[in-house]
Amino acid sequence: MVSVQRILVCNYLLISFAVVLGLLTNGSWAEDKLVNLTRLKMFVDELPDMPKIKAFHLVNGVPKPKSLEIGMYEINWKFHRDLPPTPVFAYGTRWRTATVPGPTIEALHGIDTYVTWMNRLPSKHISPWDPTIPTARAATNKGVPTVVHVHGAIDEPASDGNANAWFTARFEARGPLWSNRKYHYRNQQHPGNLWYHDHAMGLTRVNLLAGLIGAYIIRHPQVEGPLGLPRDEFDRSLIVFDRSFRTDGSIYMNPTGNNPSIHPQWQPEYFGDAIIVNGKAWPRLTVRRRKYRFRIINASNARFFRFFFTNGLRFTHVGSDSAYLGEPVESNDILLGPSEITDVVVDFSKSKSDNAILANNAPYPYPGGGPVNDANSKVMKFFVVGHSAVDTSRIPKSLISYPVPDLSSVSRTRYIAMYEYTSDIDEPTHLYLNGKPYEAPVTEIAKAGTSEVWNVINLTEDNHPLHIHLGLFVVLEQRELVDVEKFKDCMNKTNDAVKCNISKYANGKKIDVLAYEKGWKNVFKMSNGTVTKILLRFAYLHTNASYEFDPTAEPGYVYHCHILDHEDNAMMRPLKVIR
Repeated sequence: MVSVQRILVCNYLLISFAVVLGLLTNGSWAEDKLVNLTRLKMFVDELPDMPKIKAFHLVNGVPKPKSLEIGMYEINWKFHRDLPPTPVFAYGTRWRTATVPGPTIEALHGIDTYVTWMNRLPSKHISPWDPTIPTARAATNKGVPTVVHVHGAIDEPASDGNANAWFTARFEARGPLWSNRKYHYRNQQHPGNLWYHDHAMGLTRVNLLAGLIGAYIIRHPQVEGPLGLPRDEFDRSLIVFDRSFRTDGSIYMNPTGNNPSIHPQWQPEYFGDAIIVNGKAWPRLTVRRRKYRFRIINASNARFFRFFFTNGLRFTHVGSDSAYLGEPVESNDILLGPSEITDVVVDFSKSKSDNAILANNAPYPYPGGGPVNDANSKVMKFFVVGHSAVDTSRIPKSLISYPVPDLSSVSRTRYIAMYEYTSDIDEPTHLYLNGKPYEAPVTEIAKAGTSEVWNVINLTEDNHPLHIHLGLFVVLEQRELVDVEKFKDCMNKTNDAVKCNISKYANGKKIDVLAYEKGWKNVFKMSNGTVTKILLRFAYLHTNASYEFDPTAEPGYVYHCHILDHEDNAMMRPLKVIR
């Protein structure tokens, strides 16, 4: 999947197949006119600050629960000054105020938020999709199925956004596990960064590509305030993703699959060359010479980013995914997989120049793909103005301490294997976890309030960011497999790591877990050809108390690869919790 030569061969085959059979929407792929990105000037659009929605009421100064209605709309969005408006799907409280990304939802720890997610999308999708993979479809084939998952939220199953709890406009069609219109977010977990996005079965990649993403922050002023980190205008969310565009402004997605006789549309990864931050391609932001906090979300379908500053500025990490770190960690760069969140402070008073480009040098597909080009190697530009500004914020020596992993409390050890399957032309057809499709009976059954050790075995050529709903985990170790092909042959035959004597093969070189990734996470990059050992906890992190809801209810939870093209076909499995 990652060979550049294979990518070029695949592209040639796809063009030939499309021209001969005429399968493509909007005419032949050969006739699609893509924007020449070298003609788009970078750093001309100001970085937007997305609209904010308070997810609580203040009554006489006391926060109270709040009900929200957030819709999904088709709108036109300007990604760049010199691009025509782009048809997108967008979240918003009204059609006129819908944005890409959607509004940032700001919740308070301990204060309930109720959201009715309203699908107001048209009868047909704006992107090509593939009916040959497991896909949400209305019986009438009318309407765009959607369902919202708040990524990182610790909430009841009915509000988790199960892939089969989808619904179309006006709830006219509903998935087999749909149960209620109003979602309940208790916000009882630790403070931190989450994000919300679509999660419909087989359509996640195209619904997010269309624009259905947004940030969700849980704040705890009593706990976070004393830290003294940058706040208000100096605290910004950055939602980063990649897109390609046609000359008419529409988002380009290859409408022909890499195995078109098997999957007419599905491709193993989507990559766009324009890097988008908060809805603008290569934006600019003017900053003062002081500290800023950036909550960076990688909302790409498949692209990994390795961020760095071209002028040598460093990052100080204060959080990873939804949790604070115990203490700050400095780094020169950040490797961020799809769906991962990093929470950093950048001190522009240390800039030796009047501007700084946030750049990217992660190959794609990661890690074995081709190098970045001029377009996708630039992210955004900061213009640093004035002399040192008054700055009362600080980076404390200690942040928020959570329980350290306790192996003595582990109730179960599991092995989770990642498989990729290919066609006769050696192109991927689908991917599985533990060799099973999503529809197979649940095999991961965890007990609430306990910890488990999962050994994640990556038998593919790709790095897979594994996301586990509900649970939080710490990475204990990552090791390279030895004699991989022999072990893979055994696993392909038996699908049983113990019978294949995993201990014999999982003793290769130890890969260091980066210091800023040693905290509690809900996503981690499972390197190809490795075994990654994680300790997974099914309880609140900050109190170790039982959940304030019933986690055993239907439809349960899931875990999956967060490369969306993999998740849709069909690298996702159910996760059941019992008491």
